[in-house]
Amino acid sequence: MTARATPPEAVTPGAARRILNRDQEAIRRVLDGGPDRIRRGPGGLRRGLVRRRRTTLLALAVVATVSAAALVAGLLSWAPDPPEQARTLTAAEHERLAAMRVTNYRDLRSGLHVTTGDGAARTELIGWVDWSRPLVYLDVGGPGAGAERGLLQATPTVVLLRPDPTAVPTPAPPPLVPPADRWRLHDLPAGHGLARLLDLLFRLAADRPEPAGAAPEAARWLGRDTIGAEPVDILQAPPPSGLTTAEHPRYWLDQSARLHRLETRLADVGPVTVQLNRANRPTLRPVDALGGRPGLPRALTAAEQERLNRLAGRLRARGGATVTLTAPVGTDTNLRGAGWLSWTRRTAYLTVADLGRPDRRTLLHHGPDGTARAELPATAVPGPAEAPGRPPLPRHSDGWRAGPARADDLDLLVDAALRAGGSAGQRGQAVRVRGDSLDGRTVDVVELRTSRALLRYWIDRSGLLRRLELRTRPGAWAQLDLTPGSVPRWTAPAPGRARPADG
Repeated sequence: MTARATPPEAVTPGAARRILNRDQEAIRRVLDGGPDRIRRGPGGLRRGLVRRRRTTLLALAVVATVSAAALVAGLLSWAPDPPEQARTLTAAEHERLAAMRVTNYRDLRSGLHVTTGDGAARTELIGWVDWSRPLVYLDVGGPGAGAERGLLQATPTVVLLRPDPTAVPTPAPPPLVPPADRWRLHDLPAGHGLARLLDLLFRLAADRPEPAGAAPEAARWLGRDTIGAEPVDILQAPPPSGLTTAEHPRYWLDQSARLHRLETRLADVGPVTVQLNRANRPTLRPVDALGGRPGLPRALTAAEQERLNRLAGRLRARGGATVTLTAPVGTDTNLRGAGWLSWTRRTAYLTVADLGRPDRRTLLHHGPDGTARAELPATAVPGPAEAPGRPPLPRHSDGWRAGPARADDLDLLVDAALRAGGSAGQRGQAVRVRGDSLDGRTVDVVELRTSRALLRYWIDRSGLLRRLELRTRPGAWAQLDLTPGSVPRWTAPAPGRARPADG
């Protein structure tokens, strides 16, 4: 039996397989007897079997040697096919890239794992994006998180942070029902690294197609990949309009125009990787400062309108309320407060703390003749800045400064609460935003647009006001929680002791 040798440099894995198949067929012919006949007779059968074993063993040795040499030569000389070269996009790829943002918008939500920077500056963000609201809800961690470490909720215009300096460096998905306390408006100046990142996440969705770049030749096909079990194309193109990046982003895009991964570089941030988990898309609940969970606004029913009409009279009958204040009123001003208001005397008296000045407290008196404030050290009023105690009784007597009425969001909120119990009530166009609950009570959240502010009344089924919300200038919601009932008496600051406010 003769095997035709194949030059080693010409052997490929396919040729090696053909050699093995051919040699196995040769062995089969030998085992079947070949041209030799086994002689019969005394001793002939034994000699035939011996010759047959020798022939078989010799054939196997030759075949094994030839096959091994062929396989080794083939593996040494074989090289993988060269990768496909980068090229301009086809028309179909252009259409998919242009449809990516609309696909994100229609899919509503996605899970996120974002990594920015590297080394000691690396920051990781895990959570979700809801492009339909729009809203992001993230846990911020990693060695570079700095002051942003903790939970974050943001819209394109408002960023709220629940800082947690003691959190472990490795982030985890945030709780689906966000904590209700310790959220504060967070200042992100233009160009801040986190501001750039949030802008990137929000701009990945739009309600209409948009080409990825003005010049088609600027977009390139770079290769193929698999994410999970999903085959994707890697495309590089200019960023969405309005977004500036240090390099053109690379998109991992499937055949349905769904984005699975993005890589780019952002100024003042460094490398950015965005991983999307498109199967992890729960409904997100905004915190109260962002308006709470979404509803389906509608006109008031007859019963709801009747409760709203009779609200002022019911509040005056109760006399007053104990109040608690939570008010993000500026990009870096977050107020907390506690005190009382009286609808019969049309006055309010509160302790107010600014989280940015934890060592100070402000006493606020609001009445028909305007407002007055007195500054005190934090030690003069019990309680931390997050939950200051109620103002002292009898009323503090020194250091009061008079100020114009309704000069800022805090004054507007307190004034709106007093007007809710006024003889004419608060007038405006009303819609029911949603049903909700507060301290175990079922309430209707009624939105009222007045000439001065956008308000939300939380009215329970007995017709009493349990919370008043005001849309502040930065776009967040301030809350004044009320427990209607009897309140202590206090006196207004003496006119002779009041001084004009600075400025």
